[in-house]
Amino acid sequence: MYQVLYRKWRPKTFEDVAGQEHITTTLKNEIIENRLNHAYLFTGSRGTGKTTCAKILAKAANCLSPKNGSPCGECEICRGIENGSVLDVVEMDAASNRNIDDIRDIIDEVQFKPNRARYRVYIVDEVHMLTVQAFNALLKTLEEPPEHVIFILATTEVHKLPQTILSRCQRFDFHRIPPQDIADRILFVAGQENVTLSDGAAMLIAGVADGALRDALSLLDRCIAISDNIDEKVVRQAAGLADKKYLYELSACIINKNTARAMEYIDRLYGESKDMARLCDELVAHFRALMLIKSVRNPRNILVMSDSEFEQAQTLCDYLSLADTVYYMDVLARAFQRMGRGTGDRTELEMALVKLSAPELDSTNEAFAARLTALERAVKRGITVSAEQSYVPEEAKAEEPVKEEPAEENPKPEPVKQEQPKPVPQKAEQPKQPSPAPQPAQAQNLDELYRNAKPFPEWPEVIEGMKSISKSISAAFVGSAAYESGGYLLIDANNTMAFELLRYRNHRQEIRDVIRDVTGKVYNLGPYRPPEKEKEVQDPMQQFKDALSGSGIAVEEN
Repeated sequence: MYQVLYRKWRPKTFEDVAGQEHITTTLKNEIIENRLNHAYLFTGSRGTGKTTCAKILAKAANCLSPKNGSPCGECEICRGIENGSVLDVVEMDAASNRNIDDIRDIIDEVQFKPNRARYRVYIVDEVHMLTVQAFNALLKTLEEPPEHVIFILATTEVHKLPQTILSRCQRFDFHRIPPQDIADRILFVAGQENVTLSDGAAMLIAGVADGALRDALSLLDRCIAISDNIDEKVVRQAAGLADKKYLYELSACIINKNTARAMEYIDRLYGESKDMARLCDELVAHFRALMLIKSVRNPRNILVMSDSEFEQAQTLCDYLSLADTVYYMDVLARAFQRMGRGTGDRTELEMALVKLSAPELDSTNEAFAARLTALERAVKRGITVSAEQSYVPEEAKAEEPVKEEPAEENPKPEPVKQEQPKPVPQKAEQPKQPSPAPQPAQAQNLDELYRNAKPFPEWPEVIEGMKSISKSISAAFVGSAAYESGGYLLIDANNTMAFELLRYRNHRQEIRDVIRDVTGKVYNLGPYRPPEKEKEVQDPMQQFKDALSGSGIAVEEN
């Protein structure tokens, strides 16, 4: 009978356990020094190796010839525990045996010495499912069990355990297994199974598994059922994932406010039987990756994606602010929470994408804040919005009360109003015009330029705006100051990196664009130098007199 991969390749020794070195090292040392505790508590998320380590510990504690703290796997005790012929190791599921009667059976059994092994080991999985009466019945035995008994409790929800149980156990917290460790393990398993698995597919499986090696091996099992040559396309097909290309295209539709194209992509993915809830969750994870790129110093160590995908994500970040990214995640997360509650999943996702690509339809405070920020930027750029552009219903106009001004005693003749030309409405989404190249300053005007320089109060806001370009560029100007003089913006910085950035045309142009977004003005950039104080020209005769006076020689005046 075929055995699934996560059972077939379950680790047999502590050395085979992936990503839990902080636990396996401690357990091996306890075996070597013969300092075993009477009660252990293994806690952590699913698929991280709790039950596996419990079984290895049970074998190592009873092994006739352990090797460096791990079971040998060859003695009769190890083989008996493996095939189930040694009845001194009992594995119990607390979800099925959770009542006080089940615990009483264990209490009665622990009084008898083991039949073949050195210790009688009880592995209680999902221990948080026990009833309160069962926990109370177990307390005394768990605190002072016989010398030949070891309890190993495992749970995914340690917060549900009574404090009296926690205080009687040696606790080990299992971490989520790092993606690279999962990828290395499944690459090894694929090689043993004579299956070709690409590195990109292995990392994609590790990302979907979310720190659970058992889930990764189960997904690999499904991939093998599709093809023996597994690439990223096979993994996406087995996991029901949308191609990353569609995630980037949907993101571009949101950024470019192209609602029609976003709906076309949703229709196409729905026709390909893609799970809409899973697609929504993937979009949240996609924008989370963009958020981390914009806010974390070394995001490459956190994100599970290929190098080409990381470069695409970095490019996409240049068109988004951190506030926009968080807002997109919030709208999609709310849509994901509502899925399955009456409205179809596809409808919920379509409504979320319409809100993001047409933000005027969203009435939340976050949406108002985003539109207000965009309006402020437009005003700073000098873009005017005429009153004629705003829509007012005719009913509201008719019902609007007319305010009557009180008549003056000596009314003045009203000046003749000249009809002003209406401002031409401009669209807020105009393409950004490149700023003109700075003209070099004349050498003879430099001193006057520095002397007339005035502090530039908007400089901190400019530094904050540089984060949308690059966090490293913004950090280079932290602590600096700027001065305005004519058409120049002179920068005073102690960091030499700031002036190195100004030497490159592309960086200089980006900084000038940020300044234009903040102030609506275009400046030439340059370094600031405090004006030198003019040296007073002293009379040579006076200098001679001062020198003689300093020497104690009197000077006669004629």
